[in-house]
Amino acid sequence: MSPFQQQLMTALDALDRAFAGEEPFPVEGCTYCYAERDFTELSGPLHLISDDMVTSVAMEVPGHWNDFPRLFRRLTPRIIRLVVTGRFHVDEDLIASRLLAAAWTTWREPLVEALRDVWSAWWRTTLHTHPSPVPIRETLSLVTVATNTLRPWLDMWTATRTPAADAHMADLVDDVLFEFEITDLRMGFYDEYHATAELLGWLLTDARDRVDDARLDDPYLQAHQRTASRHRDSPGTP
Repeated sequence: MSPFQQQLMTALDALDRAFAGEEPFPVEGCTYCYAERDFTELSGPLHLISDDMVTSVAMEVPGHWNDFPRLFRRLTPRIIRLVVTGRFHVDEDLIASRLLAAAWTTWREPLVEALRDVWSAWWRTTLHTHPSPVPIRETLSLVTVATNTLRPWLDMWTATRTPAADAHMADLVDDVLFEFEITDLRMGFYDEYHATAELLGWLLTDARDRVDDARLDDPYLQAHQRTASRHRDSPGTP
């Protein structure tokens, strides 16, 4: 195990400890989709809740539960450990959107800080591991949408000059340049974060000398970036 992977495991263990005080509570929800035994399971000890049930909660719309934020918060260590180790068969964009729906940044400070530590450790580990358990685009999208900021993650990438980081850049470019998706790239299951201006600007500047892809020199992309930057910087622009 690399030092970065060890740091990620340490952050995940700290996440478990931070959330250990989240007590069981009587879970109720949609009786059309779930049976009484499901509510009983979700109301019991965390370690006895099956992975299938954790997955179901992560995929389900928040309105199916009597107290979605509290339920998602209690399951967060289980969900996040499966996600960052590539063992969760749920769209990473959906997990980011569910975190927003649960208003994770309003939770108690130790919980929020423990999650922030996981985001940072996961991102560093990803940049030093190629291939990674979760594709680079999905990892970047989750941490961006969850934190509502893209630039810090790109800055870490710029500063990480390793073969793995460069290989991830090539993967991302090949992905987002397919049919020029980069010109209208949105992150999150519900397209919460419009990433085009920041990501394209970064690819055309900070990352350009590290990616051997002639498509980045297309005049259309250059012109689009100038337009996107002006729009982003205009007063009153969301």
